[in-house]
Amino acid sequence: MLNRGDGDNSGEGSLQSGKQSQGKMDAFQLRCRKAGLKVTPQRVAVYKELIESKEHPSADVLWRKLSKSFPNISLDTVNRTLLTLAEIGAAFVVEGSGDVKRFDGCLESHQHFKCLKCKKIIDFHHKPFDSITVPKNIGEKYTILKKMVYLEGICDLCRKRRT
Repeated sequence: MLNRGDGDNSGEGSLQSGKQSQGKMDAFQLRCRKAGLKVTPQRVAVYKELIESKEHPSADVLWRKLSKSFPNISLDTVNRTLLTLAEIGAAFVVEGSGDVKRFDGCLESHQHFKCLKCKKIIDFHHKPFDSITVPKNIGEKYTILKKMVYLEGICDLCRKRRT
């Protein structure tokens, strides 16, 4: 499984987590500047909430959390910010079908499993998926910008509930 920040609460882990978080914030600010975007308090807050989330939140989920600190922030602002983060490569839209867009601030190589019952999205990393070969006829016809693996099924908790 990919570590999304949960687990070790010892001082060393917290210090390392703090350094990682600051490194991500620095990289985020650099991405914004390279894209000609201002580093606004709202943009920083959306990004920070996204990378600290252990879920793959929708714009609505992030807006509900952020509106406590930023009472005047609108759902539209959060949604547009998340889409902008995806455009500049600071986040990803988790692909899927039929549900609201969900976002991922983890830029490390990984894949997703989505439970069709509870809608939870779980990160995992299977190294062979990193080097999927594109069929020659597709590579000749199209410019491939991104390859990803997205699995759907029933998670272990929902499976246990069924029996």
